[in-house]
Amino acid sequence: MAAVYRADGLLPPGLTPAMLCRYEHGQEDPGDEYRLMISRAYGARPEQLGLQTRCLWCSTCAFPPPLHYGQHQHEETKAGRRGSMTTASGLPAIRESVQWAALDAPGGSPALVALAEAAVEHYALNYSKHPPAILLEEVRGTRNLLSTAVAAADPSTARGLRRQVGWLSALLGNLAFHLDDRTGARAHLTLAGALGESTEEPALTAWASGALAMVATARKDWDHARGHAEYGLQHAPEGLRRAQLLGWALLPTLAALNRASEADDVVCESDEIMRSAIELPGRFGYDRAEHRLHVAEAHLTLERYDRAAEVARESIDAAPAETPGWAAATLVLALAEARDAPDQAAGRALGVLDQIPPSRLRATARDRLARLGRLLDTSTATAATELAERLRTLPAPIRVDGTAA
Repeated sequence: MAAVYRADGLLPPGLTPAMLCRYEHGQEDPGDEYRLMISRAYGARPEQLGLQTRCLWCSTCAFPPPLHYGQHQHEETKAGRRGSMTTASGLPAIRESVQWAALDAPGGSPALVALAEAAVEHYALNYSKHPPAILLEEVRGTRNLLSTAVAAADPSTARGLRRQVGWLSALLGNLAFHLDDRTGARAHLTLAGALGESTEEPALTAWASGALAMVATARKDWDHARGHAEYGLQHAPEGLRRAQLLGWALLPTLAALNRASEADDVVCESDEIMRSAIELPGRFGYDRAEHRLHVAEAHLTLERYDRAAEVARESIDAAPAETPGWAAATLVLALAEARDAPDQAAGRALGVLDQIPPSRLRATARDRLARLGRLLDTSTATAATELAERLRTLPAPIRVDGTAA
């Protein structure tokens, strides 16, 4: 099977004899990727091996097509097999439409502003459906197309374009963070916040401040994290945006500083808002699944493991399966279980690795996996040993030359 992976230019999988044994005896089902590769290794159709997949290819095909994750021209998404969404080829088409509009009106126009806004909406709504490295290139290309028009446009049009450049910069900051480029994330988000203020877009200023708090929290810079969170709350519109800044930006800082009482107050206030707020989809939106994830992580940080597990399950139930949000909540649940049920915790992490290809694993998920690996380092459970091997062979998202892996 390793030879099949190498034939596609991919690293061999972290399969172990124990995993293959469980597959053969029907004790565990392999993920779609392994089903494809096992079928190719045996030269048989999946149904002949009892490995039916979920319509990854036409049922009349003799063999499944080779995998190409990590290659831009062949990128597919799991989300596309669950319902309507953009395709991989549809992603660059958005940038090309912006390019044509910019060529048609090099000095800017209301139509270009509207198209830029539509592009931001497209990228935000489909943020989780593409690998971060690929989406970052598309967002960056679109932002660059607006630079000449901004300089030549009349004040009103220029302001509208600068506002959309701000939202595109916010997306770039979040994408950089998910690729573990924290300094890049800080630069993009600082620009987004500045453009939010200069164009009087409080939602952008608030969101960028919340994201900057997230970056500061990741480097354990608690003073800046709290400062960014509180600044964002000053600009956040009431309702869902305030709940987002409370749960996403302020709560992690209070939990990390062990200010349990203040953290509980934030949970109470944000929970109350979420009961009546209308959830918004996409990267700039906020919903119950994400909110419960942040609350679960706060309980985990405060070492309230049972409560963290309970809330993490709520987040899993509210998140679409096999999405980044589902993976995050599953790994938080595994971290909460690690001390009392290491085998179960390791099994959950292995499930995430089976369902989410390496190119789609965000830096935040990798960090949770690494934390779990350290917690299970001394465990003798079979699944824990298997997880350690999978993590050891997990390819990095970015190569040493700076290109996407």
